[in-house]
Amino acid sequence: MRYTKEEVISALEEIRMIPVFYNPDIEVSKAIVEAAYKAGAKIIEFTNRGENAYEVFVELVKLSKGMPGLILGIGTLMDGPTTQKFIDAGADFIVSPVLIEEMAEVCNKNGVPWMPGCLTLTELVKAQKLGADIIKLFPGSVVGPNYLKAILPVVPSLKLMITGGVEPNEESLSSWFNAGAVCVGMGSQMIDKEMVKNQQWDLLKERIQTCLRVLDHIK
Repeated sequence: MRYTKEEVISALEEIRMIPVFYNPDIEVSKAIVEAAYKAGAKIIEFTNRGENAYEVFVELVKLSKGMPGLILGIGTLMDGPTTQKFIDAGADFIVSPVLIEEMAEVCNKNGVPWMPGCLTLTELVKAQKLGADIIKLFPGSVVGPNYLKAILPVVPSLKLMITGGVEPNEESLSSWFNAGAVCVGMGSQMIDKEMVKNQQWDLLKERIQTCLRVLDHIK
């Protein structure tokens, strides 16, 4: 871990967008990170979705040391021991698709931001009480922006990261942020499989830059 919990949360609130991806190839993964970083995405989430995810992540951590200001997190974690393993490897933040209390304990002990995936208001409030400063609302496509408009007046202290159902265009982004989202995570909607397959890194960089410009416009 190279950043404090406060620094990570502050960066998330400022940049407001996290590219999310997994690729089993180390060099391809490095190229994706480099393209995103050059585009201005200083927060990136790699996901634990393959047998060699840990090995790839370790190499990305090494790469990130030469990228000032880059905050690198790991997603799709589901238990405490794996969470500790990735924190020890250098993860700056932890993301999960579900709410698991033992992960909260590990992250709180290490001072690392934890963003559990929640959907119901009960889950969201429980995650907040367990120490999650920013909570992943997942899948966003199931509930839509109107869900935020309904729950945030009830618990206005919630800070939500929307994943699933977010598109890299002004209409989609405006709808979520106007509803009260703090940030969004975008996977295949941002990092297109064909783009990666054809190694169109300049195109990926351009897509991310365009998204960041849209976010600046709707601030």
